[in-house]
Amino acid sequence: MRWKNIRLIFTREVRDQLRDRRTLFMVAVLPILLYPALGLGMVQMMLLFNVQARTVVVLGADDLPTAPQLRLIQKGNFNARYFESPSEVSTLQVIADEESTKSLKQKDQLKRILANEADIRGLVSQIRELGELKDTWLEENPESGDHFPQQSQIQKLKNDLADLTVGADVVLLIPEGFGDRIHELNQKIAARESTELDSNDRPYVIKNSADEKSMVAARRVRGILDRWEEAVLEQRLVEASLPKSLPQPVNPIQVDLAEDKQRSAFVWSQFFPAILVIMAVTGAFYPAVDLAAGEKERGTMETLLISPAARGEIVIGKFLTVLLFSMSTALLNLASMGFTSRYMASVAQNGMLEKVGNLAPPSAAAIVWMIVLLIPLASLFSALCLSLATFARSTKEGQYYLTPLLLVTMGLTVFCLSPGIEISPLHVFLPIVGVALLLKEVLADPTSTLAITYALPVLLGSVGYSLLALWWAIEQFSKETVLFREAERFDLRLWLRHLFRDKEATPSFVEAFCCFGLIMMLQFFSMQFMQQAALASAQDPTGIRGLQLLLIQQVALVATPALLMGVMFTTDFRRTFRLRMPSWSVLGVAAILPFFLHPLVKEIMTLLDPFFPPLPPGVIRAMQTMSSDQQPLWLLLLAFAVAPAICEEIAFRGFILSGLSRSRRVGLAMALSAIAFGMMHMIPQQVFYASLMGLVLGLIAFRGGSLLPPIVFHFLFNALNVVITRYATSEPVVATLESPVMKWFFQTGEDGITYRWPLLMLAAVGATIGIGWLISKRSDPRAMPVVTDPYAADSTTKPMERSALGVS
Repeated sequence: MRWKNIRLIFTREVRDQLRDRRTLFMVAVLPILLYPALGLGMVQMMLLFNVQARTVVVLGADDLPTAPQLRLIQKGNFNARYFESPSEVSTLQVIADEESTKSLKQKDQLKRILANEADIRGLVSQIRELGELKDTWLEENPESGDHFPQQSQIQKLKNDLADLTVGADVVLLIPEGFGDRIHELNQKIAARESTELDSNDRPYVIKNSADEKSMVAARRVRGILDRWEEAVLEQRLVEASLPKSLPQPVNPIQVDLAEDKQRSAFVWSQFFPAILVIMAVTGAFYPAVDLAAGEKERGTMETLLISPAARGEIVIGKFLTVLLFSMSTALLNLASMGFTSRYMASVAQNGMLEKVGNLAPPSAAAIVWMIVLLIPLASLFSALCLSLATFARSTKEGQYYLTPLLLVTMGLTVFCLSPGIEISPLHVFLPIVGVALLLKEVLADPTSTLAITYALPVLLGSVGYSLLALWWAIEQFSKETVLFREAERFDLRLWLRHLFRDKEATPSFVEAFCCFGLIMMLQFFSMQFMQQAALASAQDPTGIRGLQLLLIQQVALVATPALLMGVMFTTDFRRTFRLRMPSWSVLGVAAILPFFLHPLVKEIMTLLDPFFPPLPPGVIRAMQTMSSDQQPLWLLLLAFAVAPAICEEIAFRGFILSGLSRSRRVGLAMALSAIAFGMMHMIPQQVFYASLMGLVLGLIAFRGGSLLPPIVFHFLFNALNVVITRYATSEPVVATLESPVMKWFFQTGEDGITYRWPLLMLAAVGATIGIGWLISKRSDPRAMPVVTDPYAADSTTKPMERSALGVS
């Protein structure tokens, strides 16, 4: 690696980018102008445009209390004292009689509502009565869900009511004689007479939750009614000579300990991480497309490749250029947004920013944290964008590839900013998420011990992901088939004909990826059906239906897609699924290794359990099923050991691993299949240990040249879980394990059987010997994929095409 060449390429690319006026505008000028312009635009819009008034029709306004201090409607509108701010009176237009509809466009519709007051009251009464019947019926039939027999009748009444209230955003229905009953009740309370207010005499707020205007009006009306209710209660207490604090016997005093600087830090922590992440990927987006795909379009890629610089040096030079622009974009956007927000908060007279006050800038420590965390974050985005842009044939195609990356990044950022989401051990090694949550923590409190604890793991994980992405970019740049791909036209008919006619012996990388995607899609789309079936099976005390459901899921959603694709898209079914006799030595190791690995895996998962979220109820029920005496042991083994061992190995160590290994990179194929195997389990705990087990299973499959050894290993490992869970609390087993000799190796308690350190040491030695032997053993040649082109691992470039590219 010659840094002189890297420096020359870096300065060349930076100089070219700085000559581009669009790049300079996007990186430097736009951030400086964008946020002040947005701030001024928001202020102007708040000054020029008032909130549109919403229409509220009040039926039975004459039945409201008439006492001056309890008037709800005054001067043709709601009383100003019941608004949060008197300036909000104009946001609601009250229609209580025909005289108040003269100036409105929809006055005919509103007059119709007033004229149909009796019908509206009748419909509301029927809906209320049916609602009470529904509540009673659901209490008596909790297992029926929400299937009330008269639900259609309720919906018909609601539709009729909606037709009668067209033109109003909200209808406030006051019961007849409501004000008189309020006055009568006040007198009875003052006289200390026992009484109660019937629920049927309460006002009704008729709204439409599917209409945004109706929901806005309903929220405003609800706030007014809450404050009016407080006034009615206060007057009632005054008339009864009772203290006003009677309804609030505790009424605690709120003491806010936050300083202005802390409030400012909290505000910055809410949106600075999002801006930093989004602008880092945006800043890497366009330079990467221009430096890779744009170089192809300009025809300068060949000139660059014949220079003395090696491919790796070229990639690193371009990577540093993209990294520079990514960090510059993020920092300039942060600075511009910070200054704009602080200025707007200092001049705001009302609204949300008024409560914030004069925002203090982030502390020096927080700024240092942002810069430190930005480096690995921008490095990851720069390497990913450069890799995808290198694969693209044109800048247009590069934008297509990079847009999903931007969308995924935005989704992860929104997740990180959700209330209550804090950094935890589970988030530390997640790309993007760990950095965003750590930045959120340090901006809120730069001296937080939690941030200091997670800083090093987050940085190490981010640097690792960045190096992997950079390695992928160098790999992409080292392939002429990627750098000099020509434009392709897609014809669905020709593609299908090629797919079924030009079959190969084993699946391709793309077909393996499609198989995994198909399995995941089937899992997703069947989720609702499986949940309903699981809920129904929960009523079965024996748990047989749940076990049947698990068997169906394994066969239909995991094994069947792989088998069908193997039949349709390959010519050598046996080689694709490794259907041959294995090496006996590998089969023996596969049969012994689970007994050594099981204690180690269980101990590791016990140690890591605090780092994972709680198990879902469905998994807990499945574990309870394994330990239940209601089912025979053979059925439990069939559902939890035999079916997963056969079906999952057919899919992941059969079709998928055969397709991934077409690149002849055995380690990469095993890693990808292990990750896919872990992701299929979805639950974080299972994803982790299934990925680890997937590496061992892939190694066994390659070394044995057959699918039988991984099936044996998978079956025995799962069977150990079933047997230990089933008999962990049985008296004979507990008595045996409490013997003097067994106490050296096992321990029994409320958590079942746990392993002591002598057994763990023996298991570690045995697992090390077994895995070491598998690593040192040469792979069975029959386990390697058939590659028809000896010059290209993926067989995508034909000999004539290679000669045209100058490849011998």
